[in-house]
Amino acid sequence: MNYDSILSQRAQNISPSPIRRFFDMAENMEGVISLGVGEPDFRTPWTIRSAAISTLERQAIFYGANSGLLQLREEISNFMERKYNLSYCPENELLVTVGGSEAVDLTLRTLINPGDEVLITEPCFVCYAPLVSMADGVPISLPTKEENEFRLTAEELKAKITSKTKLLMLSYPNNPTGAIMRREDYEAIAEVLRNTDIMILSDEIYSEMTYGTKHTSIAELDGMRERTVVVNGFSKTFAMTGWRLGWMAAPSEIIEQARKIHQYAIMCAPMISQRAAIQALKHCDADCAHMIEEYDRRRRFLLERFAQMGLRCFPAQGAFYLFPSIESSGLSSEEFCERLLQEEKVAVVPGSAFGESGKNNIRISYAYSLKHLTEAANRMEHFLQKYHK
Repeated sequence: MNYDSILSQRAQNISPSPIRRFFDMAENMEGVISLGVGEPDFRTPWTIRSAAISTLERQAIFYGANSGLLQLREEISNFMERKYNLSYCPENELLVTVGGSEAVDLTLRTLINPGDEVLITEPCFVCYAPLVSMADGVPISLPTKEENEFRLTAEELKAKITSKTKLLMLSYPNNPTGAIMRREDYEAIAEVLRNTDIMILSDEIYSEMTYGTKHTSIAELDGMRERTVVVNGFSKTFAMTGWRLGWMAAPSEIIEQARKIHQYAIMCAPMISQRAAIQALKHCDADCAHMIEEYDRRRRFLLERFAQMGLRCFPAQGAFYLFPSIESSGLSSEEFCERLLQEEKVAVVPGSAFGESGKNNIRISYAYSLKHLTEAANRMEHFLQKYHK
């Protein structure tokens, strides 16, 4: 059979994740230290696991409401109120999703018409542009610069807006750079958008992972809540990556339409995860604070080691990634990562995977133990001694 003619053109035109290739290479090698996966190395707090066990024992694992358990939506509403002073009605302004990724996909499919342009701040998570394309939108790169601490400026935004611009995708704290946006940064962006019909998708999955500066949501600003879909989840903050649970918060008109897509494609998020997540929001602030303190310790350790190696690195202020420049090696980010893996058995991710603006960088996750990070740093230092110019 001629599968080229059978398979959809949309599916064939989507490139596989560029991160996947390096993971596949690493899996076939012995003794590899990976700094590639953005996954907490902490165990999910016992309070959460205990709730899941109890749910299984009670066999309370039936289908649930499409929007998610009302009790969970109420706790999400409480969380957003106490953290960001944002009020969302649990009944019609919140939707529980299968991870933050489904919330991103739902937002795009709910808002985008064929040909609509979507501005994507880069460097960015690898799924954004492909998901825009699969929603029949047109992804438009909006590069940010290290000299601006990878923050989006009003001038950069204005320069990219056209009559076809429908949506601005923000992701702060940022994967892969670790950059954040402060309230004053968002004020300038809000001023550009206030007299337009441009919507905002604000992916805030790392909102609780900031170092020294409290997270601000652009939805907090005057006039922004009505045009913003806030995406968040449990994977990073609560060490629940495999539990696959997230949410979207938006005006009821948007949630109503997103729910229809969700109910036909997914029906409902996993019931075990939902019941466990209620306990996460109610009782796990101290566990989260402990994890963030440890991430900060690792962040500072790697920044110091990179400085000793002569590797320039933006001092990340959020998430759990560093994005050092490898220009001094004379290698592209792909070459650097391939050779580092082959010669020193350390797996990191090329910055080009996160957009053209990351081509001179690599992404390193510090969601690993200090022992793990120390050995990886030693191997990197040995590698750099061969390539530093």
